[in-house]
Amino acid sequence: MSFIAEYQTFLNQSDNPNFRTSTGYLYPCLIDRTSQTPVEPVYFFQDTWAARKLFALKPGHHFDIGSSAVTMGILSQFSPVTMIDLRPLEVSLENLSFQYGTILDLPFANDSIESLSSLCVIEHIGLGRYGDPLDSWGSEKAVKELQRVLKPEGNLLISVPVDMECRVYFNAHRTFTRQYIIDLFDPLQLIEEQYVYGMNVQEHYDAERGFGTGLFHFRKPAQDR
Repeated sequence: MSFIAEYQTFLNQSDNPNFRTSTGYLYPCLIDRTSQTPVEPVYFFQDTWAARKLFALKPGHHFDIGSSAVTMGILSQFSPVTMIDLRPLEVSLENLSFQYGTILDLPFANDSIESLSSLCVIEHIGLGRYGDPLDSWGSEKAVKELQRVLKPEGNLLISVPVDMECRVYFNAHRTFTRQYIIDLFDPLQLIEEQYVYGMNVQEHYDAERGFGTGLFHFRKPAQDR
């Protein structure tokens, strides 16, 4: 049945005096009648993973660099969160604060952050997509800065696209192999890894499956005493 025909049928059978109906209020939603619940698997699995990790770690304060404001807003309800981004956040929420900054020059001292995340961010750095300067080494520089500010025994949650080789999809993002990510974050210790391929999540990297998203929990080693 077409939208107009369905609207006419609704009018013919409408007997609820509590609501006013008018053609001036028509608001067609024509793509929502689906056979399955729509879900974007990368953000579904990534965000639930990050929530599980943060709930288990229970940091006194969590800092995030450039991730989704929706995700951080939810996570802030069980651990105070400060978001760092180039783009100001125009909403306010208890336990969620904003600080201007760039992942290439974070406004924090060395070894100062107990709990840190940057989800689906470092693959974009240096490609100009979000107004940042072009830099073919942008991802590597971002990783170094995350390592610099993370406190010894502090936790870092990241996610990046993975593939069978490292590639640049200009100006959308880069992809990484598992080994390149592990090497980039050395000497951080890998605590947990998961991989999203299509509508599934698994614990093992599979280069033959091609494009996916890697979820990584790293921890900075304790300093020698």
